[in-house]
Amino acid sequence: MVSLPAITNNPDIRFLGKLLGDVIRDYGGAALFERVETIRQASVERHRGLGDHRATDMALDRLTLDETLDFTRGFMLFSMLANLAEDRQGVTAEPGADLTAVLARLRADGIDNAATIALLDNALIAPVLTAHPTEVRRKSMIDHRNRIAELMKLRDAGVTITPDGDQVDEAISRQIALLWQTRVLRRERLYVADEVETALSYLRDVFLPTLPALYQRWDRALGQRTPSFLRPGSWIGGDRDGNPFVVADSLRTALGKACEAVLGYYLDAVHLLGAELSISSELTTVSDAVATLAEASGDTAVSRADEPYRRALSGIYARLAATHVALTHKAAPRPGALTGAPYPAPHAFREDLAAIARGLAVDHVPSGGGAVLATGGALGRLIRAVETFGFHLATLDMRQNSAVHERVVADLLKGAGVVDDYLALDEDARIALLRRELASPRPLTSPYAAYSDETTSEIAILHAAAEAHAIYGPACIANYVVSMAQSVSDLLEVNLLLKEAGLYRPRLGQDTPPHAAIMAVPLFETIGDLEAAPGVMAAYLALPEIAAIARARGHQEVMIGYSDSNKDGGYLTSTWSLSRASTALAPVFEAAGVAMQLFHGRGGAVGRGGGSSFSAILAQPPGTVQGRIRITEQGEVIAGKYGTRESATTNLEAIAAATLLASLEPERLSARDYARFAGAMDQLSDTAFRTYRDLVYGTEGFRKFFRQMTPIAEISGLKIGSRPASRTKSDRIEDLRAIPWVFSWAQARVMLPGWYGVGTAIAAFEDKALLQEMAAGWPFFAAMLANMEQVIAKSDMGIAARYATLVEDRVMADAIFTRISDGWHRSRDGLLLATGQPHLLANNPALDASIRLRLPYIEPLNLLQIELIKRRRAGEKDERIGEGILLSINAIATALRNSG
Repeated sequence: MVSLPAITNNPDIRFLGKLLGDVIRDYGGAALFERVETIRQASVERHRGLGDHRATDMALDRLTLDETLDFTRGFMLFSMLANLAEDRQGVTAEPGADLTAVLARLRADGIDNAATIALLDNALIAPVLTAHPTEVRRKSMIDHRNRIAELMKLRDAGVTITPDGDQVDEAISRQIALLWQTRVLRRERLYVADEVETALSYLRDVFLPTLPALYQRWDRALGQRTPSFLRPGSWIGGDRDGNPFVVADSLRTALGKACEAVLGYYLDAVHLLGAELSISSELTTVSDAVATLAEASGDTAVSRADEPYRRALSGIYARLAATHVALTHKAAPRPGALTGAPYPAPHAFREDLAAIARGLAVDHVPSGGGAVLATGGALGRLIRAVETFGFHLATLDMRQNSAVHERVVADLLKGAGVVDDYLALDEDARIALLRRELASPRPLTSPYAAYSDETTSEIAILHAAAEAHAIYGPACIANYVVSMAQSVSDLLEVNLLLKEAGLYRPRLGQDTPPHAAIMAVPLFETIGDLEAAPGVMAAYLALPEIAAIARARGHQEVMIGYSDSNKDGGYLTSTWSLSRASTALAPVFEAAGVAMQLFHGRGGAVGRGGGSSFSAILAQPPGTVQGRIRITEQGEVIAGKYGTRESATTNLEAIAAATLLASLEPERLSARDYARFAGAMDQLSDTAFRTYRDLVYGTEGFRKFFRQMTPIAEISGLKIGSRPASRTKSDRIEDLRAIPWVFSWAQARVMLPGWYGVGTAIAAFEDKALLQEMAAGWPFFAAMLANMEQVIAKSDMGIAARYATLVEDRVMADAIFTRISDGWHRSRDGLLLATGQPHLLANNPALDASIRLRLPYIEPLNLLQIELIKRRRAGEKDERIGEGILLSINAIATALRNSG
């Protein structure tokens, strides 16, 4: 690519773009390069106002099918490299989103470090990786991208030759050439095991080394050791809501591979410590604990007779290797000559490491100095890793739909002779029956009963979870998320199923209170469910056995769903309903004497709760965070946030910083102002809800319009996830998963879930000055508008109109698209009015430049995609047409970054 200086001031983009252009010329030929460059220049000139779309159309029309595929790959790779360059330049980093800045901000409000530590003592912040399929890139592509990032770091440091002896610039060119020649699309469907491996690569290669180092930074900022409050989670292998491929073996695979990865990391770390701690007993005193570990190790090598730390670590390594064998049934990667008993739990391993650290402490140094050996360093990071990751690496959640639980419980109760038709009972009768069964130690399952395949599978998964607790410890699975939770019985049913595997224990006398080893977590998803959530939780926590379990645990989690609430009620109503539900839940938990932990089910796109995590956490209602929050990380967002250690550090610290601020910073908004603002939001939400529902669910033919205008059918051809796109075989929008719903609108550059209805609501609201006051003084409203602004800036009604030509019924298409286009203009105008900006992103020039850089590269891809879809739907059979469509989907998603 050439002429990039005219588009961007980012030197990395210019450098990488030039190398990509050279690769296309060298490997694709001069003719291809010239055609690609002609299209690029025509598109750039159009976006500068120097031409129209006809030049781009003509250049695209001259491409052969083979050139179309190459062109699409070229533009996709440019977007990938531009993303990399912007991440390196900190374009996505937010000012003030680090712990040092936050501590200074809190101190200015009279909140000292002691208050922060007190909060963190009981805090939990957990990014939870999920397998939702909007990551369209193969792992091989991401690996090459990350290698380029590593080489660019060398280049930054002025290094010209890599440690392997290659010239750095040539090595970067080589990686780009490899990208050019790497197949972009998967040939086979993605299986659950593949998703497990992908998530594991992030947990093993990024989270494991990054978090301990990040804690060291936080320790220095706070002036003392920070509690281990940030720990990763995962759904992959445990989330079976709508995914029939997640079974008991999936759970075993996910946990087994995670255990093997984390133990391998520990073994390597202990081995390196043994090489490092060459301390001789002839030159220092040795603590009794270290001497005991050394003697118990069985290491009798003469060469290490005066090196107690090495001998102690030899014994620790032997026990850890034995643990590896016991838990994974595989020999350690580097088996030692010594033998030892396996560690029964992570805390026993940590205690041995802590004994080493205490042995190195100042008390054992005659001079009274030398504390540097006992603090930080590789040993300190390893201790922190064990605290954070245990033997399980990441806590795995289980998830299933409440309708499945109902059927399984009905099957079990009928088989046990308790009730013939549980499903026919009303809610009160269900609760009464479930509580009786939960109070009884008698199991329901019987080897003599015949159960449905569904019941057999669900019970098998529960027993696999019980096995996992016995093998890896209770931290490996702590939560069971109930999708579409609508009632108290939905939660009691999960506890009853857990009891069948010994994971829920009823009260057995005064000395044995009820106990749940895994917590049932309701997921409130639709607008109606969010409104009902406080009542459901009040009734649930009012049950004495549940209250006792929750108080003993210290908290109860509630998950709130961004995706389905958006699909149900539109962007503004979804966002406000989530805030309203969170606010209403807080007093319910306070009255029950139980800490509330909210789990935010956010997606990558704004229509599914995406956008800045830092701003989103700061926008949470007062009193609803309190140091405890879990957030899903999905699809392409995982690679964007956690693809490298640098980006992971930035994003993990932003989540932690925002959580501290949301928990400790004094509320700036007065009760009077909140009441005024909330009243306005209620009015805006009512209008936006009616507008959205009328279009999506009340307009005749809208379902057909959506399925013909967007590439929803073609997206199903991408091998990007193990989960079906729809919950049922129906083509109703109600049954379509939120992910393909949002993803399809993004591909067509409409992005309707991120803005529709907002413009009408703002236009109908009379007090425009109040809206401007809200935008300036209310973090919730400001964050909502900022996220919507990003979506509107990435959408394009001109391109969307081209997609509308794919709809066969032209009268219907024109009528519906006119409503969409009018709604877009109202939303844009309303946003500018509320924010007082002269144009979109005027207050965010870095993001404005980033989006404008991409637009000339996205538009030709959209135009090609439309033409290829027309040809495919017209019946053309050339396989290159289908491949071109899938490549264009991949390329557009890469350029948009957060489209799923």
